[in-house]
Amino acid sequence: MKTDELETPIGPVRLLFDDAGLHAVTIVRGQTEQDVTSTNSLQHYPHIDAFKRYFDGDTEALSTLAVVMQGTEFQKRVWQTLRTIAPGSTLSYSELASRIGNSKAMRAVGSANGRNPLCIVVPCHRVISADGTLGGFSAGLDAKRWLLRHEGVTVRA
Repeated sequence: MKTDELETPIGPVRLLFDDAGLHAVTIVRGQTEQDVTSTNSLQHYPHIDAFKRYFDGDTEALSTLAVVMQGTEFQKRVWQTLRTIAPGSTLSYSELASRIGNSKAMRAVGSANGRNPLCIVVPCHRVISADGTLGGFSAGLDAKRWLLRHEGVTVRA
């Protein structure tokens, strides 16, 4: 496994990957810029390039990255469905539950969404509450709000 970090408008993003693809993407909270160090300095690596393009405005740049999903079959189904939500779009938890074929599984979908190890690439930030509020996000609501606005979604303040 290899790791790398890059500075982004929402803070440092840590990547864990190997030749098969990304295993984890984490928005690092509570660090300052000087705390961030790259363990591999692979600035030319395709994952790094895709993230740079994404944060530079190409919101489709992450959609084709190879990922390695490690979780239960239910979690993987939820995460695979998350990858079908286009940039600039959102779904409610109930809509996501319906898309996976179990409209009553809203809480289970919310739990799987919260356990997503590949944030941004598996776009859990595109799932919001049915009333249009943002709901939760592992990196905080400011990061979720920024990501959605970056992708062209109008969100409440």
